[in-house]
Amino acid sequence: MSPSFDEILDTMNLIFTGIFAMEFALKVIAFRCKNYFGDAWNVFDFIIVLGSFIDIIYGKVSPGSNIISINFFRLFRVMRLVKLLSRGEGIRTLLWTFMKSFQALPYVALLIVLLFFIYAVIGMQVFGKIALNPNTSIHRNNNFQTFPAAVLVLFRSATGEAWQKIMLSCSNRPTAVCDQESDDRDQPCGNDFAYPYFISFFMLCSFLVSDLIQKTKDWSILGPHHLDEFVRLWSEYDPDAKGRIKHLDVVTLLRKISPPLGFGKLCPHRLACKRLVSMNMPLNSDGTVCFNSTLFALVRTNLKIYTEGNQQHALFVCI
Repeated sequence: MSPSFDEILDTMNLIFTGIFAMEFALKVIAFRCKNYFGDAWNVFDFIIVLGSFIDIIYGKVSPGSNIISINFFRLFRVMRLVKLLSRGEGIRTLLWTFMKSFQALPYVALLIVLLFFIYAVIGMQVFGKIALNPNTSIHRNNNFQTFPAAVLVLFRSATGEAWQKIMLSCSNRPTAVCDQESDDRDQPCGNDFAYPYFISFFMLCSFLVSDLIQKTKDWSILGPHHLDEFVRLWSEYDPDAKGRIKHLDVVTLLRKISPPLGFGKLCPHRLACKRLVSMNMPLNSDGTVCFNSTLFALVRTNLKIYTEGNQQHALFVCI
């Protein structure tokens, strides 16, 4: 890169580092140190700011030093992009559901290992005697003669890399002859069992992987990201953060919140009122509802936990 371009990058780095440092200072003043560092995203922001300052200072003080590679500290510049995860609601939701799906990963991994083991053993017994031929898909780097080699063939097939050619090379064809070291040398060693063998293996692997991915798209799972949405929309009706809003605003609020926590925009106003009455939500004497009671009522409804209480507190006037 030209020196002028490097100078522009350094200037931009200083500007953005200053912006992030100002954000850090304002947040510490607003939240205080204990509350600020209690949030994992704030800790991550602090690490980025600290690393960026170390990058700038180390680059100015020891520009030619080889004790620590300066490229290591420049990684903090790239990490700034991760801050977008804390801003994008959709990205955070996808990330949370993806992490939740990893709870079932050990069981899925165990099934995959068992599937590979069974098919590798079967492949060694049925296709292990096929002679290696560089003109086919069964060669020295791709064969069923040993267990590790069979697992590699199956892994390649699971990724979809020319698994059809491997299947055809293992089928009953003139090119699929037995190895010279076997008892049936120069005899056909291919088997039409290759068709159901490879097709069933590929379908089972695709099913397991797609099932794992499908878990990450289950938006009906109630999680912390729904709480963030509730807090954000509640603040629109409670700008002073008193923890209370008028009961007339609750219906509008819950229609703005997406399911499963809220009702959604497609829910009719009359139906939303009926559902709100059935939630048995306490109503204060001044006609307001509390933040905690509203949230707990929504969670109870979503989890189908119904409680008995004074029905008079659940009556709302919906206009």
